[in-house]
Amino acid sequence: MEGREQKANIEIEGVAASNWREATMSGYGSEFSENDGDAMMIRVPLLKKRTNQTSQLAIVGANVSAIESLDYEILENELFKQDWRSRKKVEIFQYVFLKWTLALLIGLGTGFVGFCNNLAVENIAGFKHLQISQLVLQDKYFQAFAFLACCNLVLATIAAALCAYIAPAAAGSGIPEVKAYLNGIDAYSILAPSTLFVKIFGSIFGVAAGFVVGKEGPMVHTGACIASLLGQGGSRKYHLTWKWLRYFKNDRDRRDLITCGAAAGVAAAFRAPVGGVLFALEEAASWWRSALLWRTFFTTAVVAVVLRTLMAFCRNGNCGLFGEGGLIMFDVNEATTKYSAADLLAIVILGIIGGVFGSLYNYLVDKVLRIYSIINERGPMFKVLLVISISLLTSCCSYGLPFFAPCTPCPPEVGDECPGKGRSGNYKNFRCPAGYYSDIASLFLTTNDDAIRSLLISSSEKDFQLSTLFVFFVAMFFLGIVTYGIAIPSGLFIPVILAGASYGRLVGTLIGSFCDFDAGLFALLGAASFLGGTMRMTVSLCVILLELTNDLLMLPFMMLVLLISKSVADNFNEGVYDQIVKMKGLPFMESHVDPYMRQLVASDVVTGPLVTLSGVEKVGNVVLALRLTGHNGFPVIDEPPLSDAPELCGLVLRSHLLVLLKGKKFTKQRVVTGSDILGRFKAFDFAKPGSGKGLKIEDLVIEEEEMEMYVDLHPITNTSPYTVVETMSLAKAAVLFRELGLRHLCVVPKTPGRPPIVGILTRHDFMHEHVLGIYPHLNVHK
Repeated sequence: MEGREQKANIEIEGVAASNWREATMSGYGSEFSENDGDAMMIRVPLLKKRTNQTSQLAIVGANVSAIESLDYEILENELFKQDWRSRKKVEIFQYVFLKWTLALLIGLGTGFVGFCNNLAVENIAGFKHLQISQLVLQDKYFQAFAFLACCNLVLATIAAALCAYIAPAAAGSGIPEVKAYLNGIDAYSILAPSTLFVKIFGSIFGVAAGFVVGKEGPMVHTGACIASLLGQGGSRKYHLTWKWLRYFKNDRDRRDLITCGAAAGVAAAFRAPVGGVLFALEEAASWWRSALLWRTFFTTAVVAVVLRTLMAFCRNGNCGLFGEGGLIMFDVNEATTKYSAADLLAIVILGIIGGVFGSLYNYLVDKVLRIYSIINERGPMFKVLLVISISLLTSCCSYGLPFFAPCTPCPPEVGDECPGKGRSGNYKNFRCPAGYYSDIASLFLTTNDDAIRSLLISSSEKDFQLSTLFVFFVAMFFLGIVTYGIAIPSGLFIPVILAGASYGRLVGTLIGSFCDFDAGLFALLGAASFLGGTMRMTVSLCVILLELTNDLLMLPFMMLVLLISKSVADNFNEGVYDQIVKMKGLPFMESHVDPYMRQLVASDVVTGPLVTLSGVEKVGNVVLALRLTGHNGFPVIDEPPLSDAPELCGLVLRSHLLVLLKGKKFTKQRVVTGSDILGRFKAFDFAKPGSGKGLKIEDLVIEEEEMEMYVDLHPITNTSPYTVVETMSLAKAAVLFRELGLRHLCVVPKTPGRPPIVGILTRHDFMHEHVLGIYPHLNVHK
């Protein structure tokens, strides 16, 4: 990329800069903060009409957006060392105390938002279904359909308009974006306040509109947005900066807070605090440590307490139609768990089915997303029209399919509960005579949460006919696929659980006479198998489902079915979130290393010369380097007379250079003035800004005479950057890069008598497309 095939000519003050770049920057590791025009196409884009041409761009919403890496490395320069030495014990205590306080606030905020989401969805959808039930009981079938379609259309249009016009990044589940952020990728507006606003209200309206989507995936994104907002360190723009909050103006602490927020989102969505911690550990976070485990566990515990407290308040009818809360399926299974060899065989079959269906689901989601992106990129109005089309399709399926299903006699043991006249329950009358109910209407004309309860409940296998379960599975399978990718916040958990539970109960009904398991237990295992086949998670899904159902006796069967489904599905494609990360063009660093990287060494992908700066550099040279490049970091080399021989002093960040230049602490002579700079600046002057924009080179006003002056870079230079020898294998360097959460990895020569630095490895240098662009003869599958 940069320095290898630079095709863009940058005009700065009337001077063509392309030749200068090619001469001075060839081999410099490409950095993701750049957005320097059309370079070689490196990946298959999500959009087909508009190609994603640089690895510095990713698809956020339907727009191509500039991205950059995050600085997770601890800087060790004189300024920051002086700051740490000068901190008093009370300031260290304030920092630790504030970490836990923010974790508490994240838990409180996410728990409250999760409760309000459930409350709003249950009441809006409940009112809608009550009105439909009343119209159907009066034989006003057309009016009932018109009311259903109009309600769904209005709610869907509001959700789509919010996403299309205010925050396109809020569409989808948001889990891939959060996963990418915790991997070190910062895409525009994915955690912005506007995204949080649209995520909350768009999810409420989208789920209440009857779409086959869930609010659980968006809750992960919501929790991460809340954590990001609290961890911004205040806002200078709005004069909200508090002295204590300045400690969190760095990417490392924000990463920890967003990890807590993602775990809190899962805990709030499923009331599964332990599952939330494991989800963050297994799926979301790329970096972990024991201290973060404690804070994440504390955050999810706070969420659980908040939800229990608020739901206890609602049990007395204080929350309208909310009842005991949305997707809270505690104690849905009352059957004793006895099993035989036939049951184990059935579990294996369910696991295989889940793996096959899960991989097929991911394949079809991939194809549908690419088609939708062609539509969505044409503008916000087309996004809204697509949502309206899917809303009408969903309404027709939900209301039309029950008309073709026969009525079923009410079981004698249920008594007055059949047929029910409310918004929920297993026995909806729909158009059936007295003493009969429509089992398929009981699944379609209700909320997604109530449909899951109906499928998982331990009761007679004859509650749902085989044809009903089959039709419902097919409908949920394909409606879930065509709905995901439209411009609304949409989670995948609920469609997958609905489809998996339906075919699980279908299998249980078919072989119920040969097994000891209840049909409800088969539905639970079917949901687990489909979840494992699509998302490829094991430990966290197992714990989440056990916490949902409050059935610890199902633990060994859940583990078995998840392992089988994941193993089967891995033979076909990747997990759905991994697929979406790649489709968006996000440069994700995988935990595993491809074998072909062992055939290369670090120097194979980075070669000199480099753009380097001297320890005491002329101001004009620094300004020129900043104007003509988009690099985030520059190597600093000391040369005689500052040192006996050229040596690598360290690495200086672009943002720090801009702050230093703005301070104009220049000298006419090339002398070391570190002590003056340490007295002029404080460490927090170099802190990373929050959601507001930081300094840019265009913001600086430097006179002509100042261009000939000198500036000492030693106080702001990180004197201990991570380095690797040029002969290290690219595979080993990739593992080091990911595990340490780096943005720059300096490559140094193995033999003396050469320049002190060979090149810089950045995220781009480890991407398949970049490496194979240089060495196309390598086979990535070997």
